[in-house]
Amino acid sequence: MSVKAIIFAGADRPLVVGEAPRRNLASDEVRLDIAACGICGSDLHMAHAPETFGITEGSVLGHEFAGTIRELGSEVTEFAVGDRVAVAPLRGCGDCPSCRAGQPAWCAQMALQGGGYAESTVAAARQCRFVPSGVALEDAALAEPTAVALHAVMRRPLRPGARVLVLGAGPIGLLVAFWARRLGAAEVVVADIAPHQKDRALAMGATRFELSDDALAARLEQDGGLPEVVYECVGRKGLIDRAVALVATQGTVVGVGLCVERDSFDGFAALHKEATITMSAFFDMAEFEMALDALSTETGPRPQLLVTDRVPLDATPDAFAALYAKTTACKTMVCPGVASSS
Repeated sequence: MSVKAIIFAGADRPLVVGEAPRRNLASDEVRLDIAACGICGSDLHMAHAPETFGITEGSVLGHEFAGTIRELGSEVTEFAVGDRVAVAPLRGCGDCPSCRAGQPAWCAQMALQGGGYAESTVAAARQCRFVPSGVALEDAALAEPTAVALHAVMRRPLRPGARVLVLGAGPIGLLVAFWARRLGAAEVVVADIAPHQKDRALAMGATRFELSDDALAARLEQDGGLPEVVYECVGRKGLIDRAVALVATQGTVVGVGLCVERDSFDGFAALHKEATITMSAFFDMAEFEMALDALSTETGPRPQLLVTDRVPLDATPDAFAALYAKTTACKTMVCPGVASSS
C-alpha cells in the first residue's frame, strides 16, 4: 500500500507529486492524517545540499506538521483514534536520560523526522502532543517553528526591559521577535535587507523595523544604544561577525539561522566587547508544549500571523520552488485537505 506524497527527486531538482510506501506501525507509534505541514527554510537547505542532512532520493520532506490520529500501535495508551495532535519531529530513542528528560534533540540517536508533505505519516506517540481545543488543527503545525524560536530566546533569558535586535524577518526571526516581546523585552528591533515584512514584523510584536544596511549600527546607537542581545536568524556566512559588531559591550549574540557553510568572525572584536556567542538549535518538549499554548492567543501578536499561503498537496512543488526563489511569502502551509484549483 502507499500514500500520496511529495517526493524529493535529487539535489536542486523539482519536488514531484507521487506515492510513498505506507509502512506498518511499530508498537509505540501512531498513524495520523496530516492537516497541515509548514514549508521550512531547513527543507530548502535539504533540497539543495541533501548529503549534509542525510536526505536521499525518494524521501518525503516536511517536519512541521499536525493531524488527526487514525491508527494506534499496540502499546499506545495515551492517545485515541480521532485525537488532534501536533508532532515534534525530533525522534530520539525514548529511553536515554535526554529522552526521559523531554530533550530528544540531544539523544545520541536523534533523527529529524520528515514525512509531512503527504496525506498521512507515522510518528512515535512520545513525539505527539494534544492540540488545545481553541487552536485550529492546521494552525497547530506552527508549533514546531514557534518552539524553535522560544528555545532561541531561552538560550539567554531576557531581563525585563531588555533591548534586542533580530537579524532576519523570515518566519523564525519574526517568531523570535514574538517571544522576545512576550518574555519581557522593551525594545525589539527587526532588521532585514528588504522591507516587505515590515508590517508583519510590527504585528508580531516588534517595536521597530529597520533596513539592515551599513548605517544600522549608527541608527541603533543614536536611538537608545546598541542592543544587549542580537539574534542572527538568517544563516548566511558573515552574519555572526555582523551580529558581534551590532551588539553592545558584554552583550550576547545568539546564532539561530542555519548556515551550512564554514564561517569565521573577528575574534578580537568579540574579545574587546567581552561578547558572549551562543548557538541555538531545536527545542525541548516543554518548549514545544509552551508553543502550542501560545497558539491559543486570540488577539494581538500571535504565530498565526506568519501564514501567507495555504496550498493543496498537489501545489507543493510550485510553492516550494517559489520560496526557493525568494518570493515575498512568509510561511506557506501545505494542507492536504485544501481543494486544488486545477
